[in-house]
Amino acid sequence: MIKDKLNNATTYCNISENLKIGFDWLKNTDLKLIADGKYTISDNVYANVQSYETKDDAPFEAHKKYIDIQYMIEGEEFVEIADYNNTEITVDYDSVKDIEFLKCNKQKDIFRLQAGSFLVLFPQDAHKPALNPNKKLFVKKVIVKVGI
Repeated sequence: MIKDKLNNATTYCNISENLKIGFDWLKNTDLKLIADGKYTISDNVYANVQSYETKDDAPFEAHKKYIDIQYMIEGEEFVEIADYNNTEITVDYDSVKDIEFLKCNKQKDIFRLQAGSFLVLFPQDAHKPALNPNKKLFVKKVIVKVGI
C-alpha cells in the first residue's frame, strides 16, 4: 500500500509500466470536469470515475488481476486497510469483475483519503473504501485499475 499526493507520483512510476500509464493519465486529465463512467486508458489500464455519498460501513474487498490507484478528486473519506491474510472470504472471488468480499476481525489501519491524494492498493491490501470521516460527505473519486 502506498499513500501520497499526485504531485509525488513519479516516485512510483518505476514499479511498473502500467502504474506509470495510470499516473500519467491522472496527471494529464482534467479530473474536475470529467464525467462519471469507465475510461479505457490502455490494454491493461482503465479508470472508473465515481461520485457518491460516503457510507457508515462497507465490506472489505480485494483484487487479484489489478492494482487500484484510488485518487480523490473532491471531498474526503476514510479507507480501512488490512493484510489480506488477516481476512475471511464472505463472497467468493468473481474473476470477471476481479473482486471478492471479505471481513476482517484483526488489525486494520484507517487512512483519510483527501482531495489531491491517492492510495495504491496491491492484491495483499484488503480495503474498505467510501467510509464516512465524521459524517456523510459527497465525494468524487477515480479508481484507476492497473493490470498486474
